[in-house]
Amino acid sequence: MEEKSLHIVIVGHVDHGKSTLVGRLFFDTGSLPPEKLEEIKKTCEAMGKELEFAYVMDNLEEEREKGITIDIAHTFFMTQKRRYVIIDAPGHKEFLKNMISGTSQAEAALLLVDISRGIQEQTLRHCHILSLLGIKQVAVLVNKMDLVDYSEASFREVDSGIRKVLSSLNIKPAYVVPISASKGENVAKRTEKLSWYNGPSVLQALDSFETLSIEDKGLRFPVQDIYSFDGEEVAVGRVEAGSLKKGQEVFVLPQKRRSKVVEIRKFLADGITEAPTGDCVGILIEGAGLKRGQILTDEVKSDITDTIRANIFWMVDKDYKLGIPVTFKCATQEVKGRIEKIHRRFDPASVEIVENNASIIKPAEIAEVDIKLDSPVTVDKFSDVPELGRFVLEHAGFPVAGGIII
Repeated sequence: MEEKSLHIVIVGHVDHGKSTLVGRLFFDTGSLPPEKLEEIKKTCEAMGKELEFAYVMDNLEEEREKGITIDIAHTFFMTQKRRYVIIDAPGHKEFLKNMISGTSQAEAALLLVDISRGIQEQTLRHCHILSLLGIKQVAVLVNKMDLVDYSEASFREVDSGIRKVLSSLNIKPAYVVPISASKGENVAKRTEKLSWYNGPSVLQALDSFETLSIEDKGLRFPVQDIYSFDGEEVAVGRVEAGSLKKGQEVFVLPQKRRSKVVEIRKFLADGITEAPTGDCVGILIEGAGLKRGQILTDEVKSDITDTIRANIFWMVDKDYKLGIPVTFKCATQEVKGRIEKIHRRFDPASVEIVENNASIIKPAEIAEVDIKLDSPVTVDKFSDVPELGRFVLEHAGFPVAGGIII
C-alpha cells in the first residue's frame, strides 16, 4: 500500500447523494466501525427510516433532523492501493464558503449528478469552483441510476451535458461513471445492471488518480514564529514542501538572503539531521535572525512580487468595491493591500461572464483580479505548491474571500 494518502473532495447539488456515497464507500471498504454501523441502524429505526448511509457523515443531531450536511467533515477509508482522506463539502448555497476552505486541500474531486434531476445550479457552481481551485483530477459520478432503471440513454444525455460544462472551464473529466450509491451499484465493484458500461467503478477510478508529491518539490519552510532560548533565536514552522537538512544552504525570501541551517530541533527528539514535508520543527540559522512570514527555500524558484494575479471567491454578503483595503494572508505571510483590478467577474451558476473590467464584486461571485500589496510576498502557483498558492483575504479582521494564485 502507498504511504501517501490522496485527499479528495466530493461535491454536487444538495440531495444528489454525497453523504450516501461516503457512507457506502466506508461500508464497502470495511472502514466503518461496527459500533458506528449499529448507531446508524438505531438512529434510522428511531426515525422510521431504512438504513441510510448518509448518517455516517451527518453525525450531528441537528443535521439528522434537517437532513442536510452543515459543515465539512474529514474522514478516511482505505483500498488495497492507499488511504483516502475525504473532504465532504456541503451543497447548499449558504455553505459555499465552507466548501471553498475544504476543497482548497483536495488533490482530486468526485462530482455527483443525480440522473433524475440532471445538471442544476449548484452543479454549475461546483464545476466553477473546481476550476477556480485548479483541481485537474476529476471523476463525474452520475448517481441514482436505479431511478431510471439503469438506462444507458439517460446516462449518455447527462454524460454529454456535463462534459460540455467542464470543457468550457478547461476541465477534462477522467471518467464519467454511472452509479447507484444507495444500492451500492458500481461503487466498490462493477455490476451486471450496468453491463453496457465499460469503464471503472468509483474505487477503480480513485485508485487511478495520482497523489501530489510535494515532498519531491524544492524546500518551502514558512517561518511561523520566533522563540528565544538561552540567548538563541529558534525559528519554528512547518515544512510545506521538500525537506530541510542540517547544514543546508538556504535562501531567506523575499529578501533573497543566503544562509545555512545550523541546527534542527524537535520536541522530545535529539540529533535531528533532516525534517521531511509535513514536519513541524524549530531551526537555528547562520547570521541575522528570521521573522514570521519569511520563507526558507533551497533555490529561488518562487515568485517574489507585490502584485498577485488570482481567482477569488467572494464569501460575504456585502459587495467589494475597488480600493477597499484588504489583508492578504498566505501561509504565515500577512500583508495589507487592495484589489487593484477586477479583470472579470461571473456568477458560478452560469457560464456567462457578468462583467469585464468591473468595479465591484458581488456576494458568491468568482472574480479574476490583480491584488496590489504594500510589500512583496513569496508565492507559488497553486498547482505546484498548494500552501503557497492559496490565500485568504480579510477586511476589518474577518475573512471575506478565498482564492488561488494563477
